[in-house]
Amino acid sequence: MSVPVFEEYEPAADCGCAGCARQRRDLALGLPVRAGGHPAAHGARRALVMVTAAGVVLGGGGASALARQSGSTARVTPADATAGAAEAAGGVAAPGPDTPQGSAGPLHGAAGPGPLQPSPAATPTTSQISTPSLRKTTRTEIINRAKRWVNAKVPYSMERYWSDGYRQDCSGYVSMVWNLRANEWTGSLDRFGDRIDRADLQAGDILLFHNPANPTKGSHVTVFGGWTDYTHTSYIAYEQTKPRARRQATPLAYWENSARYVAYRYKGVVGGGSGGSAVGGGGAAGPAVTSAAYPGSEMFGPGANNAHVTRLGRLLVERGGKQYYRQGPGPRWSEADRQATAAFQRAQGWKGKEADGMPGPHTWRLLVTAKGRSIGGSSGSGGPSANVAGFPGRGYFRPGQSNAYVEKLGKQLVKRGYGKHYLSGPGPRWSEADRRNVEAFQRAQGWRGGAADGYPGPETWRRLFR
Repeated sequence: MSVPVFEEYEPAADCGCAGCARQRRDLALGLPVRAGGHPAAHGARRALVMVTAAGVVLGGGGASALARQSGSTARVTPADATAGAAEAAGGVAAPGPDTPQGSAGPLHGAAGPGPLQPSPAATPTTSQISTPSLRKTTRTEIINRAKRWVNAKVPYSMERYWSDGYRQDCSGYVSMVWNLRANEWTGSLDRFGDRIDRADLQAGDILLFHNPANPTKGSHVTVFGGWTDYTHTSYIAYEQTKPRARRQATPLAYWENSARYVAYRYKGVVGGGSGGSAVGGGGAAGPAVTSAAYPGSEMFGPGANNAHVTRLGRLLVERGGKQYYRQGPGPRWSEADRQATAAFQRAQGWKGKEADGMPGPHTWRLLVTAKGRSIGGSSGSGGPSANVAGFPGRGYFRPGQSNAYVEKLGKQLVKRGYGKHYLSGPGPRWSEADRRNVEAFQRAQGWRGGAADGYPGPETWRRLFR
């Protein structure tokens, strides 16, 4: 798989807009460490102001020469030179004039890309940068915003802005996903989050690598969408990279510089929301739909994108439809959903319009109650066993889950003679050994296909504990 190429935002040398002018000045001066800057940037600023101080004494040639080398058109004020002299002498530098600091840029207007319009809200002071104003949001909202650019196939650009006002590079994407008030960059995004351990990652958190020595080389940030499986060695990454925004399974933490990525959680996240599992493509997108009621025909078919489609696909996989899915199932309706639904309908003996691949009330009822015949000819659980007392629900037996029901299941499998795949345990965390042992038990019942996929349903539970 090819490694994506990405670049951090760098202002055009000849652009006279307020955002680029401030960005050029920031790249020259940097942000003090006490205001949230990185040590390397602070060192560069210190070197610049020391040369500036010397330039004041010698006629100012040193500062202008350095400014020309950096490509910056920023003017070094006497206040900057005074602060630099004090810092060089070992004192505490003054906070500097009340001017824009850091590498953040304002949003473009909602009407689309155009000249940046400076305003008090778009030019925060140093004190405002150190204590950013945060908008509250939920994990579900974060992931839904991440999906918005992916679905729109927003092209990557360091200079262009999407219609929502955010810059079309990796840090502009995260600024949008976190609903920040301005376009941030990899050198400032950490101020809006709390550093966390990678093991604690949940949907909506980010993995950030900022290269302070040279921000244009390697710096990148991705949005964590959930673990791909129980091993926690790869995850679903939402990111803005060339050629366009994408959602893709990615090794932890990234293809390059993996050890240097740091996990952060947005300080404004509220409520519970999605956990860390992204199995099936929709686990991190929002709350699960568990109602047995038919949601309506408008929820299915071309253009549909919702949790009911995800649930339909998972139910079809459990009933032998896995062969139709190359990936997913996910929330966006696909031809795989239609084919799997049609196969399930034909398994019931239906023909014509009754087996057109569009789930109606009868198809939905058979799937959610585990009744009827599965794809391939095996029978569903049927009868009262579909609501076996004590069966906690399929959601407890999935990659990433850890609970007492998993351990109870494992012990019963061992007791019934189906524990050969356990090297240790069984324990409360669902593992591949649990799945393979359950699959062996299901095959012993004569089940095949989706009825013997290793994930316990009501009938598996009833027969195992009877």
